[in-house]
Amino acid sequence: MKRKVLIFMRNVFVMMMLCAVVTAQESAQWRGEHRNGIYSEQGLLKTWAENGPAMIWETLDAGKGYSSPVISGNRLYITGLNEDGDKEIFSAYELDGKKIYSKEYGAPWKQSYPDARTTPAIVNGKAYVISGSGEIVCFNIADGAVVWTVDGGTVFERKTGNWGTSECPLVFDNKVIYTPAGEQTTMVALNAATGETVWKSPPLGDVGAYVSPILINYKGKRQIVGGTGVNFFGVDPETGDIEWKFDEWQEPPREGGDRPRRPQGNDSLRQRPQGDRPQGGDRPQGDRPRRPQGKIAPNSPLYQDGQIFFSQGYNMGSYMLKLNDDLKGVTLLWKNPDFDTHHGGYVLFNNTIYGSNWINNNQGNWLAIDWYTGETKYDNAWEGKGKGSIIAADGLLYCYDERRGTVGLVNPTTDKFDVVSEFRITQGEGPYWAHPVINNGILYMRHGTALLAFNLKQ
Repeated sequence: MKRKVLIFMRNVFVMMMLCAVVTAQESAQWRGEHRNGIYSEQGLLKTWAENGPAMIWETLDAGKGYSSPVISGNRLYITGLNEDGDKEIFSAYELDGKKIYSKEYGAPWKQSYPDARTTPAIVNGKAYVISGSGEIVCFNIADGAVVWTVDGGTVFERKTGNWGTSECPLVFDNKVIYTPAGEQTTMVALNAATGETVWKSPPLGDVGAYVSPILINYKGKRQIVGGTGVNFFGVDPETGDIEWKFDEWQEPPREGGDRPRRPQGNDSLRQRPQGDRPQGGDRPQGDRPRRPQGKIAPNSPLYQDGQIFFSQGYNMGSYMLKLNDDLKGVTLLWKNPDFDTHHGGYVLFNNTIYGSNWINNNQGNWLAIDWYTGETKYDNAWEGKGKGSIIAADGLLYCYDERRGTVGLVNPTTDKFDVVSEFRITQGEGPYWAHPVINNGILYMRHGTALLAFNLKQ
């Protein structure tokens, strides 16, 4: 009897360990388990062959899109456009690249850059997506059947910018979070099982942005941190109350109007001498405009130990906030005018923030800045490439150049942008805007209709 009990306990332990491994490997939402671009993978290649890691499979039927894939269980899920371009599609693939199904759902954004942009969130056998026109849809992932749909753009009278809704839903505690902005409300929570409204936050009267919100925990209390075109803010996840907001970048323009923050000619791609300018938050603010060129916020914040970091392109720079202990307010710790990520995200590694900045819509350098002080550690061009998206795994950075589709494996130093290996994605079409994903030793890359998988372990 004792032996049977021991065997049973051993089997339970093994199953718990297997579940823990699967949970750690799944990337079933935007930019990984914690929405911070960090993937908990081990044993990945430290260098690549000249042509990059071995490609396992590719497909060209994902539909046009800028969204990233997510992997849950033994399937991959992704969004795109149908062939006519009048509906978005939610697709499921086996992990060998074989398509299982594609289901149409909402209307895409009908103006500039209409391709699908919402990365699905997979929770408890359901997938949640938001269309470019603001429709929130719940799918049963087993067969792709629609469970419910809410025309959030209409119901909540969304007020959006030039590129529609580009928000990936945050799902927790049987709630689906959406940020319509506008005059009726700022953020809403829907019942994940039914789509019914749980709460609506007060309106800030602001235009919507493209920020996928995050859920944080500080001093034993949780808070949703999100953004609109003008405000970043914290929301009580139980009531929808806005507990703080930050908009201190709204300074008047320089006399005579704004000027470019860097030269726009060929010199803009060259590394600038580090000794020529003060570092980080100590840089004098009078030498460049602090007013945004547009109400454009596309990046999810980073969070660590009561501090919240966010960055936006178009001369907005980056900002570090400190939460009050009661989460009812924030204090600005520092701001850095060098680091203004366009829409490629950023990662925190060894208390250093890595990402690219905005010189113009086609150009940008790669930077490292100190989490605690905002000091710029380096500001380098990637030779022949531009800005792009970034993730991290197993002690290395993965950078995806949006100009030519070059994927770089980068050593996270604090003295230079140190590219170890690189290769180029040639399949697909359009801008290289989808963020990379790593799951179970496989690197997934998306470019328009193309979806590719590469082996990072051999």
